[in-house]
Amino acid sequence: MSASSGSFMSSLMDILNLLFGKKTSPPVTPSRPVAPADNTTEPAKIITNRVLLLVYDPVMDPATGRKLSQMQGWHRSEGLVTGFAADILQNSGGMARYEIVQRVDLDEFPAKVDGFRYTPSTYLDVLRGATPPHSPQEVDYQAVLADFNILQRVADNEIDEVWVFAFPHAGFYESVMAGAGAFWCNAPPLKNTSQSARRFVIMGFSYERGIGEMLESFGHRVESIMSKTFEHTRGDDNLWERFARYDQKNPGKAEVGTIHFAPNSERDYDWNNPRMVASNCYDWYNFPNFQGDVRQVNASEWGNGDIRRHHQWWLKHIPHVAGRTNGIHNNWWQYLMDPNQVRV
Repeated sequence: MSASSGSFMSSLMDILNLLFGKKTSPPVTPSRPVAPADNTTEPAKIITNRVLLLVYDPVMDPATGRKLSQMQGWHRSEGLVTGFAADILQNSGGMARYEIVQRVDLDEFPAKVDGFRYTPSTYLDVLRGATPPHSPQEVDYQAVLADFNILQRVADNEIDEVWVFAFPHAGFYESVMAGAGAFWCNAPPLKNTSQSARRFVIMGFSYERGIGEMLESFGHRVESIMSKTFEHTRGDDNLWERFARYDQKNPGKAEVGTIHFAPNSERDYDWNNPRMVASNCYDWYNFPNFQGDVRQVNASEWGNGDIRRHHQWWLKHIPHVAGRTNGIHNNWWQYLMDPNQVRV
């Protein structure tokens, strides 16, 4: 067959394929954005998140005006907010900052997903053990989002995240992500929130607990977001998996550990273990230029069992320096504060 007849047949086949709907080639799957090149000079970005603060603290005695937190002798939310924000600022090396742009005090029990609301008497029955907590326990997040126009306010860049203070059995997750492209953040992403093109996190805190527990909730947010950030990185290039190693899981290769497992922990919340193990946790202060600084460590490094001190120690090791490694910022706090920077 001549070149001209071959060209004619090829053109004819193209026309027939077009007429009868047959594709000449398989559809192209969009590729993930190409990561910027590694460097050591790109500045570490300081991020300040504007927070909408909601405090559910209902009046339990109308005659005296005493709120639930007062009646139970629980913490004042003001002190918890101040201490938590200060810990994040200090242990991020100044890279992560919070600004409360609005506080709303709510004299009510939030609705559950089935519409149920506690009353002062029914909630006290639960605290006294007279009745079990209501099931389902989950709060109606959609009602909370609607009541405070949260999706629109995030989309309009008025706020960057939401903190909710409530009480035991209120039904809030420790953290949950919403917005278009939201992913697992210690809880399944909230459905029907794509109205906001920006992803954002809702933190669920309890004024029955302390700042240490608030840091733990944030620590699980760290674990979720950094796992997603390094999702497509393999082997030792997955620096998050290296950071999270502890001796029980990786014998002889402990690094900083997880929020529940210190380098020498043998079970969940084992932050007071005197057992000495080899760890390169000190070497993370040299990131990304590791020096092979392996030392014997135990609980004396992170507060001998104190929850807040362990979590401060753990957060302090999270990298917050200039540059990129394998296309990922060497300042991990940029992802923790702004999940929109995570490539999904």
